[in-house]
Amino acid sequence: MILPLFRKNAPSAAVFAIYNAIVAQSRQPRFYAEWSVPDTVTGRFDMISLHLALLFRRLRGEGPEPKQFSQSVFDLFFKDMDRSLREMGAGDLAVPKKIQQMGNIFFGLLAALNQAMDRGDAEAVAEVLGRNILDDAASANINELAAYLIEQDKYLAAQFAHTIIDGTIAFEAAA
Repeated sequence: MILPLFRKNAPSAAVFAIYNAIVAQSRQPRFYAEWSVPDTVTGRFDMISLHLALLFRRLRGEGPEPKQFSQSVFDLFFKDMDRSLREMGAGDLAVPKKIQQMGNIFFGLLAALNQAMDRGDAEAVAEVLGRNILDDAASANINELAAYLIEQDKYLAAQFAHTIIDGTIAFEAAA
């Protein structure tokens, strides 16, 4: 009776669909094989974070329902990260600290990416990627990854917010 008052709402099917689409897009082999994103747990976290940032950019300013939807996707992302850390053997005391670090990394990436993309500055987007994704490693393809993000941002901007919050999102293939 009183227990439902203390439970968080379970993610909807639309939230799962969008999160799964983001994860699927983030796993494209080109990111890792050709564009020098490390094919590691951290590299995969980074690619999911980039695609989540694109979703949040698309839904920002669209009102309370898209804002709540974004929060639900974010919550599912970190619930999934929590589960993954535990499966990899992180102890109960270490997981909350690691999740907090991951959250800080995500929000730093989101802020830096938003600034660069709001200015339409491809060079700044590449710098953000160099600092946050490729750890300042020289990559001949960093500009291609930056161009990909900018194109995805434009592609998502053309999609209706209500379609996304209903569970359908489309990404262009990494060309």
